[in-house]
Amino acid sequence: MHGPARSRFAWCLTGSGHGLHEALALAERLPQVDLFLSAAAEEVLGIYEIPLERLKTRFRVLRDKTASAVPVGQLYTEVYHTVVVAPATSNTVAKCAYGFSDTLPTNMFAQAGKLGIPGIVYACDTEPVVVTRAPHDWVTLRPRRIELDNVERLRGIDFCDVVESIERLEQALDARLKALSMSWRTA
Repeated sequence: MHGPARSRFAWCLTGSGHGLHEALALAERLPQVDLFLSAAAEEVLGIYEIPLERLKTRFRVLRDKTASAVPVGQLYTEVYHTVVVAPATSNTVAKCAYGFSDTLPTNMFAQAGKLGIPGIVYACDTEPVVVTRAPHDWVTLRPRRIELDNVERLRGIDFCDVVESIERLEQALDARLKALSMSWRTA
């Protein structure tokens, strides 16, 4: 175990580049965070020029390298008090909304819910028009009704707080810190 019971954040990265830099900046401000990467997240980190080695200097990094998502077992050792999935692709949102758990982040989300561990999901496709930074330019996306419906379905999942923006993610994290009698890192 890594410290006192329920002392850490489990932060899951998916294959989304939308808000990726901003989400990681928030994760860096939190105390005691471990990163859980999907295979797609590893690809996207490279595309957005975020070296895995740099992340390893600040976080413990767990990668999606096992068929049964072995790192999920750490949820059973009572290390984590919160699971954050940020940013979450429409694919991850759909999987979480319908109970599929075939990647490290979706497995973490599902098992956390079964254990009553609160989850926060920063869903990327939440508005009829989304302007996002692609690796080399800004693009305008128009999520389909199915993506918007899946976000609404996810809102109904137990122990899950769905947020639509970096600002709302920061607010949800702030509320979680206060509930845990913890505070943001200042250094």
